[in-house]
Parts: sequence; structure tokens; C-alpha cells
Amino acid sequence: MTDITGDAHDTGHHRTGGWHARPETPADTAAVRAVNLAAFETPLEADLVDALRADPSWLPGLSYVAEGPDGSVAAHALLTRCEVDGVPALALAPVAADPAIQRSGAGSAVVRALLAAARERGEALVLVLGHPTYYPRFGFVPASRFGIRAPFEVPDEAMMALVLDDSVPVPQGTIGYPEPFGI
Repeated sequence: MTDITGDAHDTGHHRTGGWHARPETPADTAAVRAVNLAAFETPLEADLVDALRADPSWLPGLSYVAEGPDGSVAAHALLTRCEVDGVPALALAPVAADPAIQRSGAGSAVVRALLAAARERGEALVLVLGHPTYYPRFGFVPASRFGIRAPFEVPDEAMMALVLDDSVPVPQGTIGYPEPFGI
């Protein structure tokens, strides 16, 4: 149910910029793989999503798609469990949009809906290794500001963090990724 302000209530469905974002269903698996294959130069991200689905880090309800007007899957974003110095956090990866509709807002819509779902579930921290000009629009800042670092060499501005619940202390230390990330 969506109220007149556009806020979704309890259904997990969000509409942003004309894109309908919702939790992935089993029927979306092939379309999610297709979007990831189209969005990236290699199949690594598509294979990562498939591997994460079978991993204990997978959190049901935190894999979202954005649908085009015809109901087809146009974008996908995924949050899985990671940790910082043993404290649970979320990793945002991958985020993919069909190249035919990139820069149309589908990717932003699916990320905003996914982050809202994580906040509603009581999650406190999201980490992303991504483009430093794209993710700040969602509130991400360099993770180093919190004393969080990647377990590999990465430009400081590309490893970012978003605090969803500022009543919870932000952990410091090195990010521990789920096994399928191969890190």
C-alpha cells in the first residue's frame, strides 16, 4: 500500500521516478542474471549473484528489482551480510541496470528501495565499493571516515559506507565479505 506521499507501507514495493522497485521473486532469477550479464563486461557479477543466493550471507527480501512499464526487470540491486570486525553489516553488490535504460533512474530507484527495506528491517550499516560520483547521492561517504577499510587495496573514495541507524555505534576495522566474493 502506498500513501499519497509515495511512501510504501509493509509491502516492500516502492515507486521512484516512474520505476516500480520490489523484492526479487524466484520468477525473477533468470531476468536478474540477464540484467547483470548485460550491465557488466564479464559474467563475474551474474555468477556472484547466483553464488550468493546459495550462501548463508543471502538475506531473503534484500534482493530488489526495478520493473519497466511493461513489467520486465530493468535493474537489480543486492544486499548481503558482511561484517566489520565481527559486527554485522551489509554489502551492496552488485548494482546493475540494463544498458538500454541506464541513466533513466531505474538503478537509483532500485537502490533507494533496497536501502529503505534494509532500514525498515533495522539494519545499521551498508558498505559499497563503487563509483565515487554515483553512490554519494544515496548518502554514502568514504568508509575511512568511520575507520572502516577494505580487505584489499582500493582508492579511499571508492570504499563507501552508509549509516542507516545512527543510534548504533559504527564498528571500525576491516570488512569481512561472504565467501562467494572470493576475498
